[in-house]
Order: sequence, then C-alpha cells, then structure tokens
Amino acid sequence: MRATRLANGVRVLSEELPDLASVTVGIWVENGSRYERDDQAGLSHYLEHLFFKGTERRSAAEIAEAVDSVGGVINAFTGREYTCYYAKVLAEHLSLALDVLGDIFTRSRFAEEEIDRERSVILQEISQVEDNPDEWVHDLFAQALWPGHPLARPIPGTAETVGRFHRADFLAFLQERYRADRVIVAAAGKLSHETLVDTVAAILAGPATTTPACSIAAPIVARAVTVHEKELEQLHVCIGTPGIGVLDPERYSARVLELALGGGMSSRLFQEIREKRGHAYTIYSFLNSYSEVGYFGVYVGTSADKLHEVLDLVRAEFRRIASDGLTPHELERTKNQMKGNMLLGLETSDSRMTRLARNEIYHHRDVPLAEIAAGIDAVRNEDVIGMAQRLLGAGPQAVTILGDLRGVRIDDGVLGA
Repeated sequence: MRATRLANGVRVLSEELPDLASVTVGIWVENGSRYERDDQAGLSHYLEHLFFKGTERRSAAEIAEAVDSVGGVINAFTGREYTCYYAKVLAEHLSLALDVLGDIFTRSRFAEEEIDRERSVILQEISQVEDNPDEWVHDLFAQALWPGHPLARPIPGTAETVGRFHRADFLAFLQERYRADRVIVAAAGKLSHETLVDTVAAILAGPATTTPACSIAAPIVARAVTVHEKELEQLHVCIGTPGIGVLDPERYSARVLELALGGGMSSRLFQEIREKRGHAYTIYSFLNSYSEVGYFGVYVGTSADKLHEVLDLVRAEFRRIASDGLTPHELERTKNQMKGNMLLGLETSDSRMTRLARNEIYHHRDVPLAEIAAGIDAVRNEDVIGMAQRLLGAGPQAVTILGDLRGVRIDDGVLGA
C-alpha cells in the first residue's frame, strides 16, 4: 500500500496489482448516518443519490453512459460512518473513471427538479425494506437495542424526514461534512500511484479544510423484547447483545466466536438447529462493529410453532460457549476458516480498494494481512471463553420478532433468566 496526503488534506491510497486487468477507484467521505441530527435522518443517503443526477458537464444519462460505454461499473453506497462513490473499469480507462467521479463529486448541480424526482425514488426504497423481512428485522433489532441513537436509525431515514429536505439542506450538509480532511481516494488494481496522485490532485484541487470535532454519546442499551406483527409465512428473529468496536483489542477473539457460533454450515447453530432438528432454513450470527461500539446477535427464520424451542437452543448455546468455549478441533478449524475467508475475499480490485479505505478510516494506517493472520492465530480457547462471557454472559439483551404471531405467547421470558 502507498499513501500520499495532498496539500489540502485529501488522502490518496493505492495498491498496485499489475496482474489484474481491472482497477477500482473510490472517493470515500468519513460521513454517514450516525453524524446526522434527528431532523436530518436520511440526508447522507439522499445526497449520495443526488450526486448522480447531473453535473455542470454531464446529464444523469451521460454519467451512466460514460462508464457503461467501456464496460465498467459506477455506483455508491452510504454506511453509518462513511460514504463511498466508486467505479470499476479496465485499467486503461482509469482516467475516465476518475474524471467522471471527480465531476460528480465537485460539479453536481443538485437541481430542485432532480431533488423532487429522487424523493419519490427514495420513498419507494424506504417502503421496499418492508418487503424484505429478513433484512428489515435487523433494523428493528438495532432500534430496540439502542433506542433513539443515530447508529440504530435506518440509513435511508424515514418518509417524514425525507419529505422535508430541500436544496439548501444538502448544500449546508456538504459544507459541514464533505471537507477535504475527511476525503479519501482509494484505488486498487493495475495502476501507477504517482499517476493516480497527479490526477486526483488536479480533480480535487481546493482549499484545505478541517472538520470540527464531532462528539456523539455512546448508545444506551435497552433490555427489550419487541414484536412487530406482519402477515408472513415465517417468523424472522434477531436475538443479541451489545458487541465491540472496530478497534477493540480482543476483536479477533470476537470474530472467532461469531464464526464458530453461526458463521457457516459447520457452525454450532447451523448444525444444531437446521441440520439436526430442521427447525430453520436460515440461521447465522452477526457482529456489527463501529468506531467505539457494536452489537452481536443471531438471526433465524423459523415457524411460529418452533419459536420458543429455537430461542431456548440459541440461549443454551450462548451459555455453553461462555462456559466451555470451543474444542481444539473447532478452534483450529474456525481460525483457518477466518484466514481463508479473508484471502478469498480479497481476490478482486473492489474488495482491495475497500480494505484500503476502511483501514485508513478506522486504523489510520495499513494493516498488513500478516498482522491480521497473526492476530487470528494468537486466539486461544480461554480468549473465546472470555469474549463469550463478556458478550453473552448476561444472556441476550434484546429479542426482536417480525411476523405473524397469532396464537404465540410472547413475554420477557424469551430473554431467558
């Protein structure tokens, strides 16, 4: 990895991979939904959409055509702590990709008619979430665990907030959050770092800016059972607890715990609940980590008549792993699975580009793969037990159930003792 900081504070990161045919470049901004006030909920995501709706040089159709015409991909995504605008193209078209990305990032018009038109699209996107209950239940779980906190809000916002935004809101938010010292350009693939730096310096030239400190209180955890009635064939359930932040020194132990518990077909919960009993088609564990906090949980889709048995099995596995940890074979297999997943996940230029940017955002440095592998290898069974006791020792703190619960008794007992 190579890194250069431009005079105005923009950071340029690259990983040269000469054997690849492609290159992926992204403009990242250290801004996401957690930095929005309650009345701004969804503003970052809405803004991401608007960057593609026309610039001083190109119409929305011309933005898409420019990259489509060379077989590339241009897109963007908004997270809770960052936003990324990226393009993936053949290496010979990198200059085109940078020109288009730079155009939308610095010359977007944010025309009122486009804002109004896109509002309808985003409102449909918000409504569409409810058509995917296995995804929607995760939003509902986060809101139950961290009520009222920005990290728990749905990234697209709500129909109420999205319905109020106007051009002045977006321009003010850009001025406040899209500052040079929060911008990272990351690229991976067949490229030259020096050429990349020169091109970015010309495209993103501008005055140096410094972002004011932004202090956000940690979320207050609620112990709660929440039920959302909806006519569905299955119940969609999340059961979990507070987790850890990205930089937690015990993060490798947490990932081993997550993977062993419900991270694949060989995991405990998959084997016990799906393979041995046939009580679910989909069951997995998840660990969502942010700068300083996170949450850990299990998702399962099951039938109403199996709900209580499945929850009992999940809670029992929480207790068992917090008491005994993993067998030597499980521990070794899980660590090898982690390292294999990591390497297989880095076979494309877009995944390499994302790794560069996330390392800069959270670690402020490159984190070598060898360092990560060593961290995984160093995890002992007592570390897994310690992490399980830390996260699961008090039992689940929140259970969220989405579906048709007619005839099913639900009370605080589903959290367990």
